[in-house]
Amino acid sequence: MTELRNISCREIIHTVKNLFIKANTSLTDDVRAALCRARQDETSPLGQYVLDQILENEVLANRTQTPVCQDTGIAIVFLELGQDVHITGGNLYGAVSEGVRLAYADGYLRKSLCDPLSRTNTTDNLPPVIYTDVVSGNHLKIVAMPKGGGSENMSGTAMLLPADGCEGIKKYIVDRVKTAGPNPCPPIIVGAGIGGTMEQAALLAKKALLRPVGLPNPNDERLRRLEEETLAEINKTGIGPQGYGGCVTALAVQIDMRPCHIAGLPVSVAIQCHAARHQEALL
Repeated sequence: MTELRNISCREIIHTVKNLFIKANTSLTDDVRAALCRARQDETSPLGQYVLDQILENEVLANRTQTPVCQDTGIAIVFLELGQDVHITGGNLYGAVSEGVRLAYADGYLRKSLCDPLSRTNTTDNLPPVIYTDVVSGNHLKIVAMPKGGGSENMSGTAMLLPADGCEGIKKYIVDRVKTAGPNPCPPIIVGAGIGGTMEQAALLAKKALLRPVGLPNPNDERLRRLEEETLAEINKTGIGPQGYGGCVTALAVQIDMRPCHIAGLPVSVAIQCHAARHQEALL
């Protein structure tokens, strides 16, 4: 049996704060490598120039510890909570929220959350969006994902007909990207979720964005083929880096799937901008 382990709220607050500051000021190695590959593959001179600027911007942001993008996002947090973990000194979600609040205050990150109707700013970028999976073990994994509004606005969910099949799924994903055009700051990463229910498909799509960029689906050859074919179709659109034209509109298409009801075929697309910010820690 796994030994019961205490993790303090103080440690969680400190970790969440640091993760969001780091996520907003530097890209992970996989994202940086994908952008470098895109620079090599891009044939448009203007697209090449845009990618050069994107890569230089990330270097400067990391060096000066300033945000990669002025939109420092809504704070999304994925927690993997071991069933043998005991949280001490307070409430888990309260600690996560406090870490987010401190990150956006002490890191001088833009606070973008507001009341949907009055548009009054919440002033502290709270509340975060928190998803929790309870797993075996005595660890707590924390993934911080600041999600920008431009890419989030271009995401979508559809309830397709079962008869639409793979071709219908592919068409929906490509059409979402065409509709988005330059708005989500391409080259983008496309996360897609198939199956489950309406809300589960959307969560699958967002979680797919956490996979290392360009890593094929590890579990299903059909999805690996669908990812490859859909990426090729997206890059034929000619939208290109920042919408100025070119052959690299998306860095990757990453798809996950769950069983669904016989009557439906939920499909969700979560679009991520080129600043695919996320950081994680294991406590």
